[in-house]
Amino acid sequence: MLNVTRGLSEKKLTEALQPLRTSNAEYVPLELTLVRRDGTTYPISFRVFLSHSMIIAIGNDQTASIASAQALGLSESRFRAIVSNMPGLVYQFVRQHNGEISFPYLSDGCHALLGVTPSQLRSDPTLFADLILPEDMPSYIDSMMASARTLSAWNWEGRIWIEKWKDTKWINLRATPRTIDQSHERPGVAWDGVMTNITQSRLEKHEIRSSREQLAELSAHIELVKEQERTRIAREIHDDLGGNLTAIKMAMALLIRRLPETPELLEKAHYVEALADRSIESAHRIAADLRPSVLDFGIVAALEWHAKEFEKQAGIPCSFSSNCEEIQLDPDQATALFRIFQEALTNIAKHAHASRVTVKLALSKRCVDLEVADNGRGINTADRMKPKSFGIRGMVERANALGGKLHISPIAAGGSLVRIKIPLSTT
Repeated sequence: MLNVTRGLSEKKLTEALQPLRTSNAEYVPLELTLVRRDGTTYPISFRVFLSHSMIIAIGNDQTASIASAQALGLSESRFRAIVSNMPGLVYQFVRQHNGEISFPYLSDGCHALLGVTPSQLRSDPTLFADLILPEDMPSYIDSMMASARTLSAWNWEGRIWIEKWKDTKWINLRATPRTIDQSHERPGVAWDGVMTNITQSRLEKHEIRSSREQLAELSAHIELVKEQERTRIAREIHDDLGGNLTAIKMAMALLIRRLPETPELLEKAHYVEALADRSIESAHRIAADLRPSVLDFGIVAALEWHAKEFEKQAGIPCSFSSNCEEIQLDPDQATALFRIFQEALTNIAKHAHASRVTVKLALSKRCVDLEVADNGRGINTADRMKPKSFGIRGMVERANALGGKLHISPIAAGGSLVRIKIPLSTT
């Protein structure tokens, strides 16, 4: 043995075998390095026995096991390096079939995230559930049980309260489940996952949502002010300017009857009278564009009138139907719905290349539903997302301001369907 081993002397061998002679040891272990004929070496583990003054050694080549141990150590080193640089907490969570829970593994990020050390949480796994706010606990339990039942990924967001720091945090939990302890009828489940602090992103989402709500409120306010101003200007044009022009026409009619039979004067007088007529028509048209007076007769009459006007002006047949003769709407709601309808028909006239339009107005217990369908070329998502697609955006904003929804979708047979649904005013 001395000839084929490296670093083993006769004295060391005698000392190693001494327990076999002086005690009741069954065997002694020896870890040696053997040398092959070509000079290469390999580790070997011996068990040396003493039997009837005969030494028996049984060796086992340790090359593979040492390589495996080194590979495992390298893998563990890499894992620790990755985990130590990951934000949040890497963990393993186990729930047995009887409801008992444990945290077999917790990374060093445990304390920074949860305010408790890994050893504390391993000793008392219920500490984690105690951190969750009561109002978020049902969603935590439901998501965990759903993941355990279907073995689908566990993804949960909720708030925890850390008494030590007097701080509320939003955390995100993502984990992959697997069954354990298959010997029971109801096997346990283990999750390997990551918890991260998402407080900042949740605050940013809240701020973005708040900003959007404020913008929507501002947009609705601007539209309301615009409609009020349009109504005021329309009234002034109709009452003041229209009244003055009518008075001018009446005065001209009287003046013409009293003028001498002078062709030049009569020609000029008739010209001014015709000019007054055209000005009166323009005033009525401008006032109607600013706020159609037909709205005073109700939204059903206003939509039906505009459908007929569209058919005359665009030359596209437009049928209108309603399940009620009258629908009582708040004036602001009626004006906004009429403006949306106007814009929908304008878009059809400009872009759809349609030969038929169908309009349906329906009243239910809780809302008013308006559908505008055409058989044109349709509208795709890219058209709706164009930077200067302000018409559609205006329609959406008006619908949102009313607490309703506007949907634009293609029709299977060709064309598009614009559907506006707004809740009835409770005031």
